[in-house]
Amino acid sequence: MSDTYKTIIQPAEGYITEKKSKFISFVFPVKTAEEVKEIVDEYRRKYYDARHVCWAYMLGSGREDYRTNDDGEPSGTAGRPILGQINSFELTNVLILVIRYFGGTLLGTSGLIKAYKEAAEDAIKNAEIVEKTIDETFTIRFEYLLLNDVMRVLKQFENVTWEQNFKESCTMKLSIRKSEFQRLHDSLSQFYGVKIEKE
Repeated sequence: MSDTYKTIIQPAEGYITEKKSKFISFVFPVKTAEEVKEIVDEYRRKYYDARHVCWAYMLGSGREDYRTNDDGEPSGTAGRPILGQINSFELTNVLILVIRYFGGTLLGTSGLIKAYKEAAEDAIKNAEIVEKTIDETFTIRFEYLLLNDVMRVLKQFENVTWEQNFKESCTMKLSIRKSEFQRLHDSLSQFYGVKIEKE
């Protein structure tokens, strides 16, 4: 199983016209459905004079949480093509909004699908796509005597990060790529007295 996913770092915009209808597109990095709602509400207010504000989002490293909205366009002609572009670029933790100003000519089902698809694609192509790792986080506790042994193990792993708290005893919160978690877990488990607590 892959332990990476693709997303974007910052918002980007796109724009196309189709038979005098204008399609302004925006892609945003998002982490929650609440964030999505806030952005959609904000852009509905900002573009109150637009005919449609259609959108789709995808959340989670497993890309299992998604929704689409046609905002009054014929069913399946706006939100789905937008989501289709998110899938084509294999993105997650993104929201794409496409705002349509009607140009006076009906585009028909296939024309709408094409326009929303191309508008979404234009925004994505203007965004910086990055690959991030899916990380496992866990806590270890141990006595000072084991500190050198634990540090020696951690130095063998490139992708591990940690926060430490060394008051009465040693507590470290570790984060590592999912694919390397088991190896690190097994390396630390060999020391009697290292307690491992999964988040």
